[in-house]
Amino acid sequence: MAVKKDLSIEYLGVKCENPFFLSSSPVGSDYDMVSKCFEEGWGGVFYKTIGFWIPDECSPRFDQNNKEGLPWIGFKNMEMISDKPTEYNFEQIRKLKRKYPDKVIVASIMGENEKEWRELATLAEQAEADLIEGNFSCPQMTTCSMGSDVGTNPELTEKYSKAVTAGSKLPFIAKMTPNITNMEIPARAAIAGGAKGISAINTIKSITNIDYENMTGMPVVDGKSSISGYSGAAARPIALRFVAQLLQDMELRGVPISGIGGIETWRDALDYLVLGCRNVQVTTAIMQYGYRIVQDMISGVSHWMDERGYDKLDDFIGIALPNLVPADQIRRTFKILPSFDLSGCIGCGRCYISCYDG
Repeated sequence: MAVKKDLSIEYLGVKCENPFFLSSSPVGSDYDMVSKCFEEGWGGVFYKTIGFWIPDECSPRFDQNNKEGLPWIGFKNMEMISDKPTEYNFEQIRKLKRKYPDKVIVASIMGENEKEWRELATLAEQAEADLIEGNFSCPQMTTCSMGSDVGTNPELTEKYSKAVTAGSKLPFIAKMTPNITNMEIPARAAIAGGAKGISAINTIKSITNIDYENMTGMPVVDGKSSISGYSGAAARPIALRFVAQLLQDMELRGVPISGIGGIETWRDALDYLVLGCRNVQVTTAIMQYGYRIVQDMISGVSHWMDERGYDKLDDFIGIALPNLVPADQIRRTFKILPSFDLSGCIGCGRCYISCYDG
């Protein structure tokens, strides 16, 4: 039986139909793709990162980690920011906003210096975007003035955040890199520079597989490879850890967080919401299952809310966060021990091996 719940939510002063967004990536990189996602029911899109620098993309540029019975558990990509002209991308955003005025469009941008960040922010506002996201986190940019090298440098993060807020009055969201020990430090710098929200996480630097014919990582491009971003279900536990730490940080209390990383099902999305995220962003799962997965997310969260008597998202957003405590606050005297039904034993030996060897 279908259950309809109010999944609308306010995010940085903008009303969202639901909390499900495309993340800035290949799945939201032109008018036709974003239009299709909106028709399927996504609440918004973080449009693929736009810059003045236009990359030449290599091919192949993807790899994956597999597990039996699954398409993949982890996905590696060496793709950079949009390879389409700057003006073309902003025109796509303008056309989308005019056709879908009730959908939320976030212009993701990346510059190489303060001037470019400021100009891109101005162009995003002129293109009628609702919000701006600064990509301080792409792990495969070819210059230290862009991507995750910025997100690991609090001084640059603050400087570029100031440039964006000088170039536009739209609320600004800083996208953080997980390729760092303490994400709270650059996040605080972004807020000091004028950012109003944080997106976390971007992809994790990785080597997924080794090609033994070429003796390099995969994917192999003319006999070579490189370390680059890892996403997919395997990244979700890491992303949830970073998100929780951001939400628990005293200096970041009240800063809206957009959760990203390994979201494939409604339960995955719910994990981020009960921690305290105001929306979630998805890419890798769409590459596997298509835009229609948003219908499962809407249905699943609605049924879960109905079962527990929640009428709106704000009834439970952040409800799990207070129960995440430092390790020294866990009551070590509390124990749950297993019981065994020997009549059901088939003699496989798994429990013996796990107990005796592990």
